[in-house]
Amino acid sequence: MSKVKSIFVCANCGATSPKWDGKCSACGEWNTIQEEVLAPATSDDRKRQLWQSGGSDRSSPKPVLLPDIQSGLTQRLLTPDAELNRVLGGGIVGGSLVLIGGQPGIGKSTLLLQVALGIQTKVLYVSGEESEEQIKMRADRIGLQPAECFILTETNTSKILTHALALQPGLLIVDSIQTLSSPLIESTPGSISQVRECAGELQRFAKETGIPVFIIGHITKEGTLAGPKLLEHIVDAVLQFEGDQHYTYRILRTLKNRFGSTDELGIYEMQSNGLREVSNPSELLLSQKDEDLSGCAIGATMEGLRPMLIETQALVSRAVYGTPQRSATGFDLRRLSMLLAVLEKRCGFLFGQNDVFLNIAGGIRVDDPAIDLAIVSALISSLEDVIVPGHICFAGEVGLSGEIRAVNRIEQRIQEADRLGFRRIFVSKYNLKGLNPERYHIRVQSIGRIEELYQALFE
Repeated sequence: MSKVKSIFVCANCGATSPKWDGKCSACGEWNTIQEEVLAPATSDDRKRQLWQSGGSDRSSPKPVLLPDIQSGLTQRLLTPDAELNRVLGGGIVGGSLVLIGGQPGIGKSTLLLQVALGIQTKVLYVSGEESEEQIKMRADRIGLQPAECFILTETNTSKILTHALALQPGLLIVDSIQTLSSPLIESTPGSISQVRECAGELQRFAKETGIPVFIIGHITKEGTLAGPKLLEHIVDAVLQFEGDQHYTYRILRTLKNRFGSTDELGIYEMQSNGLREVSNPSELLLSQKDEDLSGCAIGATMEGLRPMLIETQALVSRAVYGTPQRSATGFDLRRLSMLLAVLEKRCGFLFGQNDVFLNIAGGIRVDDPAIDLAIVSALISSLEDVIVPGHICFAGEVGLSGEIRAVNRIEQRIQEADRLGFRRIFVSKYNLKGLNPERYHIRVQSIGRIEELYQALFE
């Protein structure tokens, strides 16, 4: 009998070594080396027999001409969660494998339990982290009346798939992939080999039976999904559940989706009885205040195909501790430095002697370049201590020469501002091509440079 061989693999970078070490020599991370058992090698003759005899199997798939393949037959399973349906591209595709990751306590289990309790199909909820009583307590707190939701506390993948085949559910939920173990692999749960093997078994089960499978995954301290990178390649969709512990809002982003767009975004509000869908994020992100103050401006941004209006807040004050400070919350600090350099070089505003603090209200992070114009307006407003009227919003990208560049999906941004009752929106003059401003109730004002913005607002 051949001796069992094993190697040691870094869970962070995937580098291999013949022995265990506390620190990975490739990436420098500590305590990431894990043991992985090697499968016995297959001889060349055995490999040749496998592919030569594979064509005689009648059950194996045969090559099909592309025009003979019928399309449009995919049926999606709609969940009671409209935000989740949007992020998945219109619902759950049969036989798909979806991975949801996020920080501990962010609400991953709560989100999927709400789906299991509210969806109109038979659901098998498998938990390797919680007992049946704990899941029952969370279900009572959510308050939904389940139609057919079965709970299974098990970590052995063979037993899980046996129960799933006997039950034939319309949806299988696994919480979480790091707690599962396959009897075919001799290693601890959560190791690289176990995560890879368990994910592969769930993928084969989903594709062969047509039952969609949701998997909850852990993340590392850097915020990436724990386990081998192969895990993200195996699954059909990767969803990232984000949020700040100081805010009640949660954001569900799409990192990968084979059945839809990767630009969609869902917003939730954490409440005592679970997660509530936020169908109108603009009203949620616009702060309610009794009077207008300087340093505040409203920007029209896009998250996927959804337009949102968010408030940018800037504070510019005299530096009293020597080197001026630059701080940004929810916005790229390097882009803020670039905008300050453009304002000082092209327009003559002196920010070099001042501290600059920038905040995106609501606790979300914005990467859309169209928010540049709102940030510039907020910075000038705070520097000059002049109020930007609350009925004005902005949508434009600022270039290095001080020009206002065109942004995409300008019509959706204008429609959202018009729907929320804004009376004027500043856009780039290059966005007017093919645009009919007369069809909107809001006044569309086009500008080409930052100087024109200053003249229209502050002079």
